[in-house]
Amino acid sequence: MRDASSDRVWLQHYPPGVPPTLEIPDRSLVELVQESVLKHPDRLAFIYYGAKWTYRRFWEAAGHVAQSLLNEGLQRGDRVALYLPNCPVYPIAYFAALRAGMTVVQVSPLYIGQDLHRLLEDAQPKAIFTLNIQWPNLEKLSWSFAEPLTYVVGMNELYPFPTRLFVNRVLARRKLSSRIPEGARIRRWKPALATPGMPAPVRVNAATEVAVLQYTGGTTGLPKAAMLSHRNLVANALQCQAWFNVAVQEREVVLASIPYFHVYGMTVAMTYPLLAGATIVLQTQPDVNEILKLINRYHPTQFPGVPALYNGINHNPKRDEYDLRSIRICLSGSAPLPLEVAKKFEAETGGSLVEGYGLSETSPVTHANPIRGERRTGSVGLPMPGTDQRVVDLGTGTTVLPPMEPGELCIRGPQVMLGYYHQPEETAAVLTDGWFKTGDIAYIDADGYCFIVDRKKDLINVGGFKVYPREVEEVLFQHPGVADAAVVGVPDTEHGEVVRAFVVKKPGATVSAEELIQFVRERLAHYKAPRLVEFRTALPRSGVQKVLRRELRAQAGAETTAAPLSAVPATGPG
Repeated sequence: MRDASSDRVWLQHYPPGVPPTLEIPDRSLVELVQESVLKHPDRLAFIYYGAKWTYRRFWEAAGHVAQSLLNEGLQRGDRVALYLPNCPVYPIAYFAALRAGMTVVQVSPLYIGQDLHRLLEDAQPKAIFTLNIQWPNLEKLSWSFAEPLTYVVGMNELYPFPTRLFVNRVLARRKLSSRIPEGARIRRWKPALATPGMPAPVRVNAATEVAVLQYTGGTTGLPKAAMLSHRNLVANALQCQAWFNVAVQEREVVLASIPYFHVYGMTVAMTYPLLAGATIVLQTQPDVNEILKLINRYHPTQFPGVPALYNGINHNPKRDEYDLRSIRICLSGSAPLPLEVAKKFEAETGGSLVEGYGLSETSPVTHANPIRGERRTGSVGLPMPGTDQRVVDLGTGTTVLPPMEPGELCIRGPQVMLGYYHQPEETAAVLTDGWFKTGDIAYIDADGYCFIVDRKKDLINVGGFKVYPREVEEVLFQHPGVADAAVVGVPDTEHGEVVRAFVVKKPGATVSAEELIQFVRERLAHYKAPRLVEFRTALPRSGVQKVLRRELRAQAGAETTAAPLSAVPATGPG
């Protein structure tokens, strides 16, 4: 078998100043961020709707919260879940857990019901950080393990005066409570911030100790957590820093619109900027109108995002009212970046918008097009520094294929995960001799540029969020009027794909499409609910009675695509 890792033909296309390899220090993410704090303690680390946190204030807050966790009896190696949208609590709690030698569990704030229960059941955290408006979702759960301690943060605690008054009015208008719940397992945020003492960061083995459990899906759609070590996270942050450094000015300002609970936001909009000493402008939800205002006010130099966000800005009727010329670097992920979108956005901003690629299992970035250099249309670019790529045959997975021949893309590098949390069989299926099988079909051209062709599995990608057909089908089958069901992804101009369900009713049932969509929305995250439901008398099946999803996809793809989704937050690669 030929080892393509030695065929680094792509090096001739690396942009000037970007090293082909990196020396990854044997240090934790906490140590490197602390260095950043010591270098510029009075520089702004975070800006959140008028609230400002210097590096010193942020780091001291993380220290006090770390002490609170230790005072509550949590120990090194315990898991701490973050059930939060983007807000200052996220990085503070994230680094509080890491400072105490604990493991962060990333939880989507969109999860409710079965989604939320299955993930927490798998991770079994000792503590959870959440907002008071999300607390009811946790309150409904029945705990099969020791009920975790829950730090509850009031939404209005996050904003300065007078913004706090406006937030209170919004909460009241939406009939959302601003109160903090009470209970033996409830802890309030402000007392945690005021906890006396700050523990020294725990020394960890950066290569072997798990810093983050990043949940992704398996072939079953059940919870599966990629174990990302401190070394994985440090490596990917430094890889991003090296890649973007060709255009870095003295001080960077990064607009964090993509969510931190997703691995893309965590690395590209949080850990990498913190290591670089950047100022991060936090946005809770990626609303395009608000993005324009934030760009105009805070003049970000970097704006990582997804094609839907850039396209939304391109077509926003008010874009000419705002100054967007501060933006210099944008890395796009989660979906193919149309050339027309990139060209128009670059014309509007004067910055560079390039496409990248990555996965939860790779921390996540493995590829990116050069910021300065040749960008190839349709390609996710070149491997990040210190990263090897190869394509293997789809049959045996052992034959390395020549340029331009499609097969399964495999990655090897310091950002590749340790494995899946307590799932050795799943780990063995994707990791061999350091090579990670991505499950994506790709080809590599003669110059080393990688092109993603298709998915190996039936994964549906809704604006960067992963949806597995089986989990949606299982919920549909719970409805008393459903006899048979199959779910596929269909093209959508705004978010890449949306979910479409094909349903066979039980005899005499009068269920409607709207009823089924609402039925799923009440049990799974809203982006997993079908956008379209088509009723059939029967579903196409193979000789062994397996539903032929490829036929359903082909039929659906030939029809008019679904209406654009209006409330799906954007994410990055993975």
